Amino acid sequence: MAADFSVVLDELDTTLKSIEAVLDVDRLRREVAELEQQAAAPDLWNDVEAAQALTSRLSYLQGDLRRVEELRSRLDDVGLLHEMAAEENDEATTAETERELESLRQAIDELEVRTLLSGEYDSREALVTIRSEAGGVDAADFAEMLMRMYLRWAERHKYPTEVLDISYAEEAGIKSATFSVKVPYAYGTLSVEQGTHRLVRISPFDNQGRRQTSFAGVEVLPVVEQTDHVEIPENEIKVDVFRSSGPGGQSVNTTDSAVRMTHIPTGIVVSCQNEKSQIQNRAAALRVLQARLLVVRQQEQRAEMDALKGEGGSSWGNQMRSYVLHPYQMVKDLRTEQETGNTTAVLDGDIDSFIEAGIRWRRQQEAVPSS
Repeated sequence: MAADFSVVLDELDTTLKSIEAVLDVDRLRREVAELEQQAAAPDLWNDVEAAQALTSRLSYLQGDLRRVEELRSRLDDVGLLHEMAAEENDEATTAETERELESLRQAIDELEVRTLLSGEYDSREALVTIRSEAGGVDAADFAEMLMRMYLRWAERHKYPTEVLDISYAEEAGIKSATFSVKVPYAYGTLSVEQGTHRLVRISPFDNQGRRQTSFAGVEVLPVVEQTDHVEIPENEIKVDVFRSSGPGGQSVNTTDSAVRMTHIPTGIVVSCQNEKSQIQNRAAALRVLQARLLVVRQQEQRAEMDALKGEGGSSWGNQMRSYVLHPYQMVKDLRTEQETGNTTAVLDGDIDSFIEAGIRWRRQQEAVPSS
């Protein structure tokens, strides 16, 4: 066991050194120090939006730095403790160091996944839209289940979220919903969740208790920043205002504060009804529209590159995960083969293993040379 221990210890040490190099720990320390200095400025909150962006980034980088420093300290300590326990033939401490090594392996694996997020927009916050697809009322109910799953996932990680728009279905569930996840790297992390999700279960809405298959689509967009220069001329936008509504069509607001925005050249439609005022909803809808147009522009550029390479483009996405609740219990990712029988935990937000497998899978796909 001692030989195995030292082999695993060496492997983890090599992986952690690689992570430290990718994160550039010295640069990370300098950036944290600079942001801490800026955060101490007395006029910081004069610009609330800029202050929130700065403090959010500082908190995230401090977390990254703390994680990598703690892992380095724990890895050094466990090696020394294991040596001492072996010399003294202390079986209890030896067993404890082996448990600690396994815990370290999991933590280092998780941090390694974070270093794989190096795409152009991966460091951005995310806008997530969920839509019910084929399957009628079951699909609308499934869309609401997925929305809860992602919001619970964010809650587990203490990531702030904001629901921007919900369109409720007539009988149950939702037609669509859009929410933001306000933490750096939310886009890179959640973008692997994009695609069609499939649910198989005994329908609670079928009085004959038949099995029903339903579908919901997940779209993940990067939040637009000022550097993106996504400018939309006023004459290309059609704005409609309406009253916010809740489940079953009930009116939530007594004023026409909700905003529906249509981009005339592309036909893209977005809406926002979360804020109290029409001005706030208009600004939020414009941010979502800019994010959609940014992705359209990115897709056009990718299509041009694919055409130059002589490829037919990427077809990943589409149906990517199945949630089976009957006749057996299983959630399975169709791309990575990641699966679990604990469907309750997954639908309660325990999806990190699926996300991590998806990120590794995507990196492998990107590394495969085109023929």
